[in-house]
Amino acid sequence: MNPAERPTTILSEEHQNILRLIGALVKECESLRSGKELDREFFEKAIDFIRNYADRFHHAKEEDILFVELCKDDVQMHCNPIPQMLHEHDIGRDFVKGMEAGVGENDPSKVMENALNYAQLLQEHIYKEDNILYVMAEEALDAKVKQSILKRFDQAEQKRFEKGSKERFLSIVEELEGRAKG
Repeated sequence: MNPAERPTTILSEEHQNILRLIGALVKECESLRSGKELDREFFEKAIDFIRNYADRFHHAKEEDILFVELCKDDVQMHCNPIPQMLHEHDIGRDFVKGMEAGVGENDPSKVMENALNYAQLLQEHIYKEDNILYVMAEEALDAKVKQSILKRFDQAEQKRFEKGSKERFLSIVEELEGRAKG
């Protein structure tokens, strides 16, 4: 199977977009620490991206498709990291709720605390998925299962996003990267 057509390659590419957003979040938090006023719109857009692109789009592919396949009885892995990955997804969702609450309360310290905790969690989480879990998945899943996963990824993408909305979320990342630099 061509590496560019592997389910894990698709997920790793999506990780890169999530890491770009995380970079912008960290820079914006550094600006807040330096006395910049809370940019509510920045964080609202970041939360929108996280909830829709990272969670509804990316995590849904992992949780509803890849992780389900990896937990089947006939899949052999030396250990099962899926429960930990799911737990970290939930912790991330809690940090996003805290960030949203901080924005609603106009509380920069609450926003920063949750945004930076989310950033650290996701950086570590993505590293584990890209360098451990996805390597295990490549070894454990046969070509037929990988093809099935690819088809289901495509169906999930079509189901969850209307035409052009994926591009809209990627443009949010570009915008927030630009705003965080300025």
